[in-house]
Amino acid sequence: MPRIDLGAAVEQFITWLLQTVPGLFDAISAVLTVLVDAITAVLLGPSYLVWIAVFGVVALLARGVGLAVFTVVAFLLVASMNLWPETMETLAVVLVAAVLATAIGVPLGIWAAQNRTASTVLRPVLDFMQTTPVFVYLIPAVFFFGIGVVPGVVATTIFSIPPAVRLTELGIRGVDAEVVEAAHAFGAHPRQILREIQLPMALPTIMAGINQVIMLALSMVVVAGLAGADGLGSVVVQAVTQLDIAAGFEGGLAVVILAIFLDRLTASFAQRPARGLWRRLVPQRRPAAVA
Repeated sequence: MPRIDLGAAVEQFITWLLQTVPGLFDAISAVLTVLVDAITAVLLGPSYLVWIAVFGVVALLARGVGLAVFTVVAFLLVASMNLWPETMETLAVVLVAAVLATAIGVPLGIWAAQNRTASTVLRPVLDFMQTTPVFVYLIPAVFFFGIGVVPGVVATTIFSIPPAVRLTELGIRGVDAEVVEAAHAFGAHPRQILREIQLPMALPTIMAGINQVIMLALSMVVVAGLAGADGLGSVVVQAVTQLDIAAGFEGGLAVVILAIFLDRLTASFAQRPARGLWRRLVPQRRPAAVA
């Protein structure tokens, strides 16, 4: 059977892109570098005690005393292991990648929920993205953006998009059709229905998708470290290359602490009370949903 040289075709396409629109990739690289550097500077500017106090207060307001105590103790442990700068660098990368993935994934999920054709087209693309090995994302990212934090952010963002799309579509499609019909009977505009009924009722599912986005972004930390990104990924990669068990354990523990904090924090946003048109149409369903 004759060999189909797909790899050469992809290589030619990437080379053509680099020669045709080099300024585009330079602009993306510059914007992402500025964003990551700005967030990192903010996180590393004050003393770590200030940010631990801020994180503790946010956790207290979001989930209560239990998460607040865990947050304070856990981040003090991170600081005691001398991994505070690396943890904040990782947090900056995760925040940028998660926000970009959410900003891309949620609108695509809304579009797929409202358009069957879009859903049919996006489904195999998302399947391909979710089954592609994580290291594969680094290859084109490094070609386009070189070595450093930018290819790590780009690869992390692309890898994290699918759950935002899938769970947003699932949440909106799961909204009670009777409630939507009642809103139409009230004369509500489709955008108003989306904004005040479908999105609030789908919020728990959407937030579950954002949770998965953050978890996938954190899972890419070590892979991004291979591309030269700073943070806990570089700590773990260096520990693996040097067979340093202690450093590898401490870096992995810091990643776990950051993951638990972000997971519990984002999960709390799904528990906000309903407002607007949904509250007027389905007030009797709220106690059952809470229970």
